[in-house]
Amino acid sequence: MTLPPAPTGRADRLVVRGSAGLRAAVGAVLGPTDWLRVDQRRIDAFAEVTGDHQWIHVDPERAGASAFGSTIAHGYLTLSLCNYFLPLLLTVEDVGMGINYGANRVRFPAPLPAGSRIRGRGEITACADVHGGVQATILVTAEIEGRDRPACVVETLNRWLD
Repeated sequence: MTLPPAPTGRADRLVVRGSAGLRAAVGAVLGPTDWLRVDQRRIDAFAEVTGDHQWIHVDPERAGASAFGSTIAHGYLTLSLCNYFLPLLLTVEDVGMGINYGANRVRFPAPLPAGSRIRGRGEITACADVHGGVQATILVTAEIEGRDRPACVVETLNRWLD
């Protein structure tokens, strides 16, 4: 299955240089990214990869008769798209590598109906020295176009190592 190409991001992505630049960026608001459509093909592909074929995600007819009115994306698909948005929001140059270290808190305030568009926003909330580099805490929000509540809010932990 071929998925649609990834958006290229926006020209206003924050670019910082090294650990010092990242530490200086604490408090920076990031984004938004371009919109990304989460269609049924993407949801079905996620179901296939994870083995999570719950009807609310993969059965449009049955889900259409539910309280949601359509299929909805898996929460963990939405969470993974927050990680997809991160490099569209922030680039850290002059480091050896960046790695995902984890998350402190994840919430799914609103379901993400199939066919909806989401975009990412972020905020660098903290930065701390770790062995070999720096760890940043970044709050990433996946907003749903036309909706008041986001699909996902996650406090990510990311490390950039020298």
